[in-house]
Amino acid sequence: MKLKSLFKNYNIDGYIIPKNDEYFNEFVTPSTDRLKFISNFSGSAGFSIILKNKNYLFVDGRYTIQAKIQSGKKFQIITIPQRFPKNVIKTKREIVIGFDPRLHSEKQLSFLLNFKKIKLKSINKNLVDITWKNRPKEKIKPFFSLARKNAGESINQKITKVRNIMLKYNVDYLFVTAPENIAWILNIRGHDSFFSPLPNCRLLISNKGGLSLFSKREKFKNIKKFFDKKVNFYEEDTVENNLKNIWNKKVWVDSLTCSIFFKNLLKNNNILEFEDPIYKLKSTKNLTEINNIKRCHIIDGIALTKFLFWLKKNFKNKKITEISAQKKLEKFRTLNKTYKFSSFNTISGAGPNSAIIHYRASKESNKILKRGDLYLVDSGGQYHFGTTDVTRTISLENNSSLIKEIYTRVLKGHIAVSRYRLKKNSTGSEIDKKARKFLKQINLDYPHGTGHGVGYFLNVHEGPQSFSKNNKVKLKSGMIISNEPGYYKEGHFGIRIENLIYINKNKFNELTMVPLEKDLINKKMLNKKEIKWINTYHNKVQGKLIKFMNLKEKVDLIKACSPV
Repeated sequence: MKLKSLFKNYNIDGYIIPKNDEYFNEFVTPSTDRLKFISNFSGSAGFSIILKNKNYLFVDGRYTIQAKIQSGKKFQIITIPQRFPKNVIKTKREIVIGFDPRLHSEKQLSFLLNFKKIKLKSINKNLVDITWKNRPKEKIKPFFSLARKNAGESINQKITKVRNIMLKYNVDYLFVTAPENIAWILNIRGHDSFFSPLPNCRLLISNKGGLSLFSKREKFKNIKKFFDKKVNFYEEDTVENNLKNIWNKKVWVDSLTCSIFFKNLLKNNNILEFEDPIYKLKSTKNLTEINNIKRCHIIDGIALTKFLFWLKKNFKNKKITEISAQKKLEKFRTLNKTYKFSSFNTISGAGPNSAIIHYRASKESNKILKRGDLYLVDSGGQYHFGTTDVTRTISLENNSSLIKEIYTRVLKGHIAVSRYRLKKNSTGSEIDKKARKFLKQINLDYPHGTGHGVGYFLNVHEGPQSFSKNNKVKLKSGMIISNEPGYYKEGHFGIRIENLIYINKNKFNELTMVPLEKDLINKKMLNKKEIKWINTYHNKVQGKLIKFMNLKEKVDLIKACSPV
């Protein structure tokens, strides 16, 4: 590995490589996917520590199996949070780990590598970039404005909300480093991240009225007309000097996405390092956004439902593979002109591949769908008025009583979440427990959270809210969250049921409009309230979709939505 040849030059014993780019994006472009270049791991989260004699790849439970397949020959795969670097790096002497200060926040790095035997060394040159020959070129495309009819709130209204929070904490400047937050407050979008319409840029908000936006000038040409003189547009590389010129002020930076590099530039100020307040503002959708996303899910539901009917009718007579099925689903989505692109890499897994939580079909792994398999499809779309994410597990005439039992237990957990009535201070952690209850009765569980926040024509994974074991964020009206319990038996099968839901007062409301797989339900395991929930949900799905189906599809839909 050429990277290791540089260790001596920089007096280091190792180097840490995160998945994120300089903007801390989840879905990075080929030109910034340093972790994939080094390890061949294509998942959306993880990091590697390269030592002189050992290579470690750290991923969470969603990616353990995938990482072993893609990177297991050259890397030791470590699953977090079960184990961290301090648990696996054994050394008698102090070792020095190099890092790129533009790719790490102080909080992130100290969390990962906070133990006595490791000394961290900041290196302004990225060592992966030095060794990366034939690196893909960055594609530069202009930002674009989100129409008011789709945004629901004006730029001025959003800026006022943010400034009111700044005044509360007596802050002079808010330095916004997360592109998704800039996209929200300025009602703009971009083309700088795979699967998310993110505008890679930085924003400096003054409490006295000025806003400074930093990016490549070519990206500004289509949005300048939507802003008054209060917004100043600057070339990307001028952000350093602008930050250096701020002295003796109170500056708020985000604890997770403000890099060590930028924080050092602001060292002559009183730095307030907390979560960017825009995250919470963005997480509660306004009425326009909620109404638009409802419409978005009907459009998306039409495509996915038509696909599932086609699949069930044709898998025995046609050679349908994981990849061809994925392409067919994409074709159904593109029939609607409002569809832009996928909101993440579609998971199209049959049989044992369905057990790989974030599976991505390849030429090497591409499986033919056959009778007796379970087929798991997790997909979503980006529309100008919303983001979708939905999972269905489909029986390809699998009649296993064990699989039906597990599917029904997953479904019971799914229903328990949907039926949950929120209290004043309810958090995602208490709901996560409800989803796992029925699997845990037979000593089963799943290695991921039960649900994540979802953006509005933005990131399909959005914080701060989630249904997970440790999430203590209070759930509020207007939040959109996925509800996706599952179970995975490595080498055999995977089951997951996912709907998006939104909060209205103290209730969860369904957004996803796609029939559930009734062929996998063991009715005897359901109580009356659960049966009522399924039938009510299917009545709603049928009512929303039926007028968009042809005659044969209408028959299929009525059957799929008939009472359990």
